[in-house]
Amino acid sequence: MKLKLLSILVAATAATNAFADDAEQVEQKTWEVTSELGAIITSGNTETTTLKGGIKVLHHLERWNNEYKIDGIYKEDEVENDDGTKDKQRTNEKYAISAQGNYKLNEKHSHLFIYGSHVSDYFGAYRSESVVSAGYGRRLINEDTMWLNAEVGPGYKRFKYPDESSEVDDNGNSLAGEFEGEIIALGKLDYNWQISDNARFTQLVTVEYGDTNTKTRSETALLAKINGSLQMKVAYNIINNSDVADDKESTDTETSLTLVYSF
Repeated sequence: MKLKLLSILVAATAATNAFADDAEQVEQKTWEVTSELGAIITSGNTETTTLKGGIKVLHHLERWNNEYKIDGIYKEDEVENDDGTKDKQRTNEKYAISAQGNYKLNEKHSHLFIYGSHVSDYFGAYRSESVVSAGYGRRLINEDTMWLNAEVGPGYKRFKYPDESSEVDDNGNSLAGEFEGEIIALGKLDYNWQISDNARFTQLVTVEYGDTNTKTRSETALLAKINGSLQMKVAYNIINNSDVADDKESTDTETSLTLVYSF
């Protein structure tokens, strides 16, 4: 697959400039589009390539607030073989897409939501994961410079074990490449603090609780404005799975520096 999917993502990121201009001409406050892109390429004694990109679209309607997201990361590292030769190998590749619709209730700052997502991860604890969920959300803190939203609801997750997984079922049969599904409970906390006109802090925590596995995701980020539309983002991501194969780590972390363009 190499850079194919991420190349499409990067191209879409560039194309959103024209999309946003057209949308703003029709309804300036209806659409909000944010694109994020970062790249690290080194050569010489060590050769690495890391690409990270994403697009988030918010669509505000009279009774609905909708959010659409797509993001991905691709990494190659140069490794030395037993015979002394060097080759570039893919060491990380993950793509995610999600959509959520929030239906506004008459109660202020509260909503019902429906959510769906799919993650394809070539090096994670699970090869792929698809989630559908619905539930209730409300704003717990609503100040001039900060807010905190919370959401909770039931859902269903379908996931696939990696082809090389060492996991086995209760009968001792290998689960490598097999699909499983389970009912889950989903909870999310989304915190935003506008520190100043040029700096913003965000914290997002999501928990997917199930009998087979509980997955916890956290993103801690600081955004600094460069100009009216361009920001620099420093983020620290943590993904923890409570139950993984013996040859997998339960916690993955990622530190990233990206540019964010909003329009």
